[in-house]
Amino acid sequence: MIGSGEEGRAVETSGERERAVQASGEERRAVGAAGAEGHAVEGSGALRRAIHRAAADGRSEDLCELCARPAPPDHRHLLDLRTQEPRCVCYACSVLFQHDGAGQGHYRLIPDRRVRLRAFSPASVGVPVGLAFFVRRPDGRVLAHYPSPAGATRWEVDPETWEAAVRDTDGLSDLTTDVEALLVNTVRGRSEAWIVPIDDCHRLVAIVRRHWRGMSGGEVVWTEIERFFDELRRRHGPYPGR
Repeated sequence: MIGSGEEGRAVETSGERERAVQASGEERRAVGAAGAEGHAVEGSGALRRAIHRAAADGRSEDLCELCARPAPPDHRHLLDLRTQEPRCVCYACSVLFQHDGAGQGHYRLIPDRRVRLRAFSPASVGVPVGLAFFVRRPDGRVLAHYPSPAGATRWEVDPETWEAAVRDTDGLSDLTTDVEALLVNTVRGRSEAWIVPIDDCHRLVAIVRRHWRGMSGGEVVWTEIERFFDELRRRHGPYPGR
């Protein structure tokens, strides 16, 4: 999601970050302790104060959850593997996690590819109607999630069902564990499936929770869901190579 124009300042910004982190031992310890103690990174005193100061100053931009510096609108995310929640990061911090193993089992950089899958049948993985996303775990399990007004409900997909879907769908076998998802949309007559970053799915869950009204959701939530998928189609094309 970060443009190539950012690469020219990677060295100097990463150097700045190194000095900033060294000067702020409290923040660095907070990052390492977050998973062990079950707390989110922003729960550290230094980062919490920085976020509160930004809110008090009326700043609308996101802050990096590692160094508390402003993150641009198209910033990347890390997945906190212990809470399964995405964390905002600035460009300089994201560079440090571009290689596997850099997060030491705590963080992984969420990729930014979005690919529409051809000839995928939502019914093949048990999605007769609505929205669902599927995440492959390192132990081989596949967890399905339904966005709902209360968040995302979850169940485990039958292994044979998933294996059959992989055999029948080009590209599905490339789904990266934890940080990518198979996103299926059958809302209002649609039938489409995408490989997307997991933070896209969190964003979709937030849309449903924010806009759902009454028993059927109301018109606004369905308009917002369609806008979400319209943006996917507009920016990433109907299918690879087209």
